[in-house]
Amino acid sequence: MDPSIFDLQNIDIQWCPGCGDFKILDALKGALAELGLTPEKVVIVSGIGQAAKMPHFMKSHFFNGLHGRALSNATAIKASNPLLQVIVIGGDGDMYGEGGNHFINTIRRNTDITNIVCNNMVYGLTKGQASPTSPLGFRTSVQVDGVINEPFNPLSIAIAQKASFVARAFAGDLEKTREIIKKAILHKGYSLVDIFQPCVSFNKVNTYKWFMDNTYYLDDDHDSGNREKAILLALKEDKYPLGIIYEDNTRDSFEENLGIYREDERPLYQRDFDMDKFKELLDMQK
Repeated sequence: MDPSIFDLQNIDIQWCPGCGDFKILDALKGALAELGLTPEKVVIVSGIGQAAKMPHFMKSHFFNGLHGRALSNATAIKASNPLLQVIVIGGDGDMYGEGGNHFINTIRRNTDITNIVCNNMVYGLTKGQASPTSPLGFRTSVQVDGVINEPFNPLSIAIAQKASFVARAFAGDLEKTREIIKKAILHKGYSLVDIFQPCVSFNKVNTYKWFMDNTYYLDDDHDSGNREKAILLALKEDKYPLGIIYEDNTRDSFEENLGIYREDERPLYQRDFDMDKFKELLDMQK
């Protein structure tokens, strides 16, 4: 299938020339097309930020909500209509900063969604302040003496919380990023794809060359089911591993555990719904 089915006509893509988000957008369109998905089957959910503009620039259903709240919105959308492919997109600030608590609890629930995080280690929308993933010593117009807080490590947090799919990609490698996104979409349960994405305007440290020099791909014989090894890989700081770090196909999804569509996969609005039974199921999850 041609990725152009997700193209919007006469749209002004409002990113800086050279932004890594362009490549991620292309990788996502390509992944969806190769999986045979069409715009009416896909919902892109986002919050606030440059990366969160991505659903504005492609043809599909989309929901653009508040800063840091995209994962909660996506959880409701997927539970309401399991026939939709729900993909959440945001930056490192949106997902790991403002949305940090939702990030942790979505992992715990194992909601059947794909979470793509465009990680450029800086706040791009608001002109270059340090983000949760900015490295120690990183200087900005606000952090004039350099970042003093340890950077947030999303992969190690996700694996520690037993996320069922954890991967990292690099926006500069379109083909491999597309393949990783495809595998994340096919996974049943919560999928995290943290993508190193250079910000050409406000991060002059973590450039395309820096990412190429400081990353490597995991070998084909990497055991992605070994959680202890996966955590050690997630903690590496000398060179960052790319690929599927960890995968667990044994966990039931949030929607399966709730019994929302175990026997009936129609959207909720098409069914005769037993609200009392649904409340009972929710109480069991507390």
